[in-house]
Amino acid sequence: MVRCLSRICGCKFLCLRGDSVYYARLCISETVKPLTRYAAGIEYAGSAYCGWQRQSHCDAVQTYLESALSYVADEAVELTCAGRTDAGVLAVEQVAHFDSSAVRDQRAWVMGANCRMPRDIRIKWVTPVSDEFHARYSAAARAYRYLVLNTEVPSAVFHQTCAWEFRPLDHQAMHDCAQMLLGEHDFSSFRAAGCQAKSVHRNVQEIRVSRRGNMVLLDIKANAFLYHMVRNIAGSLIKVGSGQQDATWFEQVFQSRDRRQAAMTAPACGLYFVRAFYPESFGLASQAVAPILIDI
Repeated sequence: MVRCLSRICGCKFLCLRGDSVYYARLCISETVKPLTRYAAGIEYAGSAYCGWQRQSHCDAVQTYLESALSYVADEAVELTCAGRTDAGVLAVEQVAHFDSSAVRDQRAWVMGANCRMPRDIRIKWVTPVSDEFHARYSAAARAYRYLVLNTEVPSAVFHQTCAWEFRPLDHQAMHDCAQMLLGEHDFSSFRAAGCQAKSVHRNVQEIRVSRRGNMVLLDIKANAFLYHMVRNIAGSLIKVGSGQQDATWFEQVFQSRDRRQAAMTAPACGLYFVRAFYPESFGLASQAVAPILIDI
């Protein structure tokens, strides 16, 4: 039996075999390459996919990204994202991290991966980050935008990139109701049945409803979100905006902590993951611009 006691210098080790001591040249440095952690900004349209998360029975955004990045790195790459999105949801700047021993510059990562992916998935940037960075756990907050096209007739052009409501929406009434959600609360009323989060409390830091032409926009920023939380909030606010319910109903729904009291979940096609927020120490400057589509 051979035991190597200590490194003498470079690849030279002091080893012991029985009662004999000898020097061995073990070039570990030639086989073990250091890993670098990278962060990536990713844009995608989710209509053709079963969501972000890799699954064996369907196409997922993560699957295509990992395959393309693995090709560029010439080794297996595994991604962890800031917030997993559902089927049909879009992302303006999803953030994910991965570790690789491959030495590539940003252009090589971005161009090399993008040319091997479908047109509805794109890597916007890749940058090295510290080993302490984690796309999910380092994020201090996330921001989403929900788009509702408010016209009598649905759009043939935007049917996969926004929700649609034919009843006229009072965006100011929706905005006023939304202000009840500011701060840290129990969001059980807007939590989907399949949610696995250990806590139902979330801290909504910003929320507003506005209008640009025929497009109604719901913007929300929170430390984290429950499963379907934004879409469930949007569904109930649409009920208020269309005049089917009022502010008293919305408050009762929120205070009930009972998902059955709220409105139906709004369609996934209107939801955009806009960006994640990280401490300045990580040096990640967001390039995200929230979608409006066009003023129509």
